[in-house]
Parts: sequence; structure tokens; C-alpha cells
Amino acid sequence: MRARKNGVRNSLICGLLAIATFIGIGLAANAQETPGSAEIDFAGFMDLSDEVFQLREDRLLSLEDFNQMAAAPNTIILDARSQYAYEMGHIEGAVNLPFSDFTDEKLAEVIPNKDTRVLIYCNNNFTDDVEPIPLKRVALALNIPTFINLYGYGYENIYELGVLTETTNADVNWVSSELSL
Repeated sequence: MRARKNGVRNSLICGLLAIATFIGIGLAANAQETPGSAEIDFAGFMDLSDEVFQLREDRLLSLEDFNQMAAAPNTIILDARSQYAYEMGHIEGAVNLPFSDFTDEKLAEVIPNKDTRVLIYCNNNFTDDVEPIPLKRVALALNIPTFINLYGYGYENIYELGVLTETTNADVNWVSSELSL
């Protein structure tokens, strides 16, 4: 009788192990089918955005302050628009690194010292709304992700042109090729 109980118990344990293994394989398969990449962290981006929100608000500059800072040592103007847009026209002295090319390595090539003051601007700072500066949707203006990403990459000395003007304003110091405007 005891042997029979042990046999039933062993059969039951084996059956439970088989079910657990089957469920485990099913869960593993489902885990692989779950959409989303382990290399994309939306919640982390939202946390970073929340962290940067007030800092960015405090770092919006008038055109006069932007120009004063641009003239100071250890400062660069970063144009994160496409190379094509940059070549058609940009603020004089700006360096170009398209936003889509941001990586640790490429940022370090353009801004080797993370203490460097970085000034940014985008199409939505200008009323012209023609190539090379067509307006973006307000909530999608390039300034916002550029600021967040620079901060996320460890560049915390960031300031942003915070006014709306036109490229023809002499204080903007806009330089353009013959192809633009």
C-alpha cells in the first residue's frame, strides 16, 4: 500500500513537473513574442523628461543672452537639424550634429568636454517657415528632444534659444547658401 502511495505521489509529482515545464516553455515563448525592445525604455525617457522639465524652463534665453553666451569661451552652438538643412542655413558659428546621429561617440567628437556650455535652437525659433526651417508641430519641436537627449548623455550645461524671431533679424547672425531662402 505504501509502495502504491509512493508510486501515485511520484506520478503526481512527475505530472506537475511536466505541466510546470510546459507552462514555462509557453511563458518563455510568449515572452519572446511580447512587443518592445529591451533597448527601448519609454518609462525611463519619461522620467528623464520629468527631471529635465524645470531645468529647461530655467535655461530659455533671449536672443541677446544667447548671443552673449555664444561669444564666451567653452561654448558651442549645436544645430541638431539635418545636414542638408544646416548646409542651407544656420546660425553663424554653429556646429552640426543631426539629432538622429546622437550617440556617446558622436557627441564626444563634437563636444569632447561635458562641461562645455551648449546652446541649441531649432526651426521653431524662426517665423520664416520655409526651407531650410519649416516649422514643426509645436509639441514636437526639435529643441525639446535635443535638450532631453543632451542631458541624458551627460551634457548638463545646456541652454536654449527661447524666443521666436526671423532668420533675417541681423541679431540672429544667420548664414545661408545660395540655395536657401
